[in-house]
Amino acid sequence: MSDVETTGFILKVIGPKKRWRAYKARVKELPEDHRTAVKAIERYLMYFVPADEDSSASMFEDLADLFEQAAADGTPIREVAGQDPVEFAEAFARNYTEGGYVPARARKQLSDDVERAAGNETGTEDQTA
Repeated sequence: MSDVETTGFILKVIGPKKRWRAYKARVKELPEDHRTAVKAIERYLMYFVPADEDSSASMFEDLADLFEQAAADGTPIREVAGQDPVEFAEAFARNYTEGGYVPARARKQLSDDVERAAGNETGTEDQTA
């Protein structure tokens, strides 16, 4: 994929670059465990990206809002994402789109990544990864 194609894809996927950069800056400021969970959910949500640029940008901004508030309140990741992060991400995405095809590998990776992030905040990190 050329740089021009990549840029076009990014604009379609996440909307204007300014909003994407602002979102990424917000995520970067989260505590490490919350940031790890957001990045895992973000990667998964890319399968559900709405065709509408504004809806797409709003989806990621709302994800940042949710985890910023959780971090500020000291809310554990499991209370935000629940025991099934795939179910959480798919329900979250349904607010913005009708969804897309998500390979089983992506579902497992999301579950594993959020499990590690949740383990980090409780000191019970999975050492098998």
